[in-house]
Amino acid sequence: MQLVISDSSIIIHLAAVNRFDLIRTYYPSIILPRSVYQEVVSSGSYKPGSEEVLLGVKNGEISLRDVHNTRLVSSLCHEIHRGEAEVIALGVECDDAFLLLDDHDARHIADRFGLRYTGIIGIFIRARKDGNISSLRREIERLRTEGRFWISDSVLQKALMVVGEE
Repeated sequence: MQLVISDSSIIIHLAAVNRFDLIRTYYPSIILPRSVYQEVVSSGSYKPGSEEVLLGVKNGEISLRDVHNTRLVSSLCHEIHRGEAEVIALGVECDDAFLLLDDHDARHIADRFGLRYTGIIGIFIRARKDGNISSLRREIERLRTEGRFWISDSVLQKALMVVGEE
């Protein structure tokens, strides 16, 4: 069974635009490293995503996992934030892991380890292709304004071309 491991950015930004349902649709069971849980829930009790994570843990849709390879996490923390480092370390520790990551540097590190991943834009592209959202452009614009998510115009244009909304 594929293990889906998420960083905080995906959760916070999708919840900010009321699209956390897409995580549930495509990834009915996800794992959060403890630091990601703490970032979203413990230190972010008023952040978007905190209620969704608490409910997911209560319902068994979200499980928490400790990273065993703390040396790898420490090493990666020189390049990326702790939550992203723990997501990657868990991905290395688990067979058949699939990561939910948005950070550019974290994705490069995931590539070095041969890990598979997607981000918010990938989730939105899939949702548009499946008919779960009607307009990729509208969702990304909401993500930019309401979710304060940064995406370059060139990446936006590439995404729109993929779904035929150019």
